[in-house]
Amino acid sequence: MAKVLLLGSFSKSLLAFRGHLIRRLLEEGHDVVAVAPDISDDIAESLQSWGARCREVPMDRTGMNPAHDVRTLWDLHQLFVQEKPDIFLGYTIKPVVYGLLAAWVADIPSRYALITGLGTLFTDVRGMKQYLLQTVASMLYRFSLLTSHRAIFQNADDAYLFCARRLVGGPEQVALVNGSGVDLDQYRPVPLPETTTFLMIARLLRNKGVNEYVAAAERIKSHHPAVRFRLAGGRDDGPAAIPEEQLQQWIDGDTIEYLGYLDDIRPAMAQASVYVLPSYREGTPRTVLEAMAMGRPVVTTDVAGCRETVEPGDNGFLVESKNVDSLARAMTHFIGEPELTRTMGEYSRQIAQKKYDVHQVTDALLAALELGTRKMPPPLPFDAA
Repeated sequence: MAKVLLLGSFSKSLLAFRGHLIRRLLEEGHDVVAVAPDISDDIAESLQSWGARCREVPMDRTGMNPAHDVRTLWDLHQLFVQEKPDIFLGYTIKPVVYGLLAAWVADIPSRYALITGLGTLFTDVRGMKQYLLQTVASMLYRFSLLTSHRAIFQNADDAYLFCARRLVGGPEQVALVNGSGVDLDQYRPVPLPETTTFLMIARLLRNKGVNEYVAAAERIKSHHPAVRFRLAGGRDDGPAAIPEEQLQQWIDGDTIEYLGYLDDIRPAMAQASVYVLPSYREGTPRTVLEAMAMGRPVVTTDVAGCRETVEPGDNGFLVESKNVDSLARAMTHFIGEPELTRTMGEYSRQIAQKKYDVHQVTDALLAALELGTRKMPPPLPFDAA
């Protein structure tokens, strides 16, 4: 049995996104150490009740202060020296970059990266500053991933980008999994509401497509005043954050119903007819998978991470990124068409069952980590050239 250390930049993700993996590792007799900054008592109690141990490490998730990041790198190295795990798995950019480097220096035997998305540095490049930041991020990825045994991606587009830019050694160093998966027992189909209701759930960032969603909602509302448009998600401190005054204008208007941050999205999803995510790029968006599992059609963008979730015309529509006209047209298809909404929602559930069941995704992730006798996934069907 192995000692596995998981490192994330957001403590809630240990339960929400890695919880099933942690439980499976524990069930199979492995020792699990879950690490993140600012772990609350509730999260720690949940992890400990499963049998995992928690460790905190200071980490500025969105900041770019070199002194803070050097401190994070040092603290991670000290943590690895103390814990001496057999396997390290980091996910999101700072845990991947600094975690891999610290694990390499500490001579941790097996080191893995889970690339859950590329964030604003690769999707929202505005001006020289953002270009330079993307260049630095690419260099850090390349240097750190050279020390990893495998990079695990949630969609083929991201894997291809990393291979094409030579940020990884090549396809043989790459594995693919279908997002974080979704628990089909927790997220079950529920009846559709009587009034056509659209829902978007995301951190309030430009690159999530929040501005486009609100603009499309305002356009549609002017012709269909009975239709409802709901928005959920917490504010963010990153460079692409929606300004607080902008959010307040939306709240004060009569188009958007703002629900704030939701610990449990199921009640809001049950009151929605259609799920909308006009993101600029994703790993594989968990909220889309949850919407599909609950029998909802999806309108999302034809970009990396999002396009894999929709079979156009069967369980929803793909729209052009950053295009309000394209988004509004797709959303309008569902207004006054309950049968279309129902049939597409049923097909969404079928896709979730076939492709995104969390048990299947966890099996693939454990195989990529080379744990047990599971068969490794085949190499990617392209080269890095």
